[in-house]
Amino acid sequence: MTQRLSPPTKLVIAPDEEDSYFEYFYDEPGSEPGTLSLKANALPPPIVLIDYNEAEAHRVKLAAPEASAPYLDTESVSWVDVLGLGNEETWRQLAKVFNLHPLVLEDIVNVPQRPKVEDYEDHLVIITHMVMLRPRGGGFYSEQVSFILGKHYLLTVQEEPERDCFAPVRDRIRAGKGTIRTKGADYLAYTLLDAIIDGFFPVLEAYGEKIEELEDEVVSKPTRQTLKKIYQVKRELLALRRAIWPQRDAINILIRDGSNLIGEDVRVYLRDCYDHAVQVMDMVETYRELTSGLMDVYLSAVGNKMNEIMKLLTVISSIFIPLTFIAGVYGMNFNTDKPGNMPELNLPFAYPVCWAVMIAIAAGMVYLFWRRGWFENFSTITKD
Repeated sequence: MTQRLSPPTKLVIAPDEEDSYFEYFYDEPGSEPGTLSLKANALPPPIVLIDYNEAEAHRVKLAAPEASAPYLDTESVSWVDVLGLGNEETWRQLAKVFNLHPLVLEDIVNVPQRPKVEDYEDHLVIITHMVMLRPRGGGFYSEQVSFILGKHYLLTVQEEPERDCFAPVRDRIRAGKGTIRTKGADYLAYTLLDAIIDGFFPVLEAYGEKIEELEDEVVSKPTRQTLKKIYQVKRELLALRRAIWPQRDAINILIRDGSNLIGEDVRVYLRDCYDHAVQVMDMVETYRELTSGLMDVYLSAVGNKMNEIMKLLTVISSIFIPLTFIAGVYGMNFNTDKPGNMPELNLPFAYPVCWAVMIAIAAGMVYLFWRRGWFENFSTITKD
């Protein structure tokens, strides 16, 4: 099978420092169906085979896709894990070994695709999205994981080879823990799907803590950086929603549609996986509502702070208005030799008496404002 390569067109809506949460690739308009968008001069991806049954399990790194062919017709379960998208030659060989339709190759290679399930004659195609927290914080990774489920095998294709959440599943297979080695390939597919869905919970837990920190910051000391953080969290939660919403529908299709590749006992486990997906979706919606509420709280806090500042300035102005009046009156030019002018200018101690009167007026107004409770929130303004 020869696929015509076409360079992908990149659309970035909201770029991030390392990768984007809203980054999409699409083919050129009018391109041939089944066109693969791969990086030029890409190396073959590592391919790892884990073959196991109830008695034993072994792991092999395959030199070429054809090396997996002898394992596909055995009674043992064969998990072929392709770590990366690789090059055209690799996919030509994989398509030949696993009898993959050109449109299936397009869905696997031209990432990201919407999570979905497609039933073919001898295999089942499942497209999912996996998310993981960044090691140093500041968001999450998102990548596409594709499943090709056969009778005795499972082919998985990961977009990025460096990271995944499948380590606990590999450990269970190697150690023979639980019932995974007594089940078939459909149970292995469920286990990996469940690991992907469970991977959303640590991400959401981190966002829950971040929202709590933002709540404290919005109430105590809101700044422009606070507004930027709120928008960033809101944008990332939208990306999580776009990942989990169609994934829930895909799991529901696996439960509802009667594919002969998924046994009735595995459908029971898939219902639990569906419940987890619904729980994740509910948490995402809750956090999005909290983030939207934070925006309202931020605007209210900024408005209240501005009101307090204006209130303080008004109090200061009110105190100095009578003082300015007295100073203005006594600052005029007077001729005490003429009748009708101000005799107080020549009285003894006129200057200190004038100061005493102004200080008494200011102190009286301050006391009046204090009694009315107008100074209660001024301490927070001076601290900010």
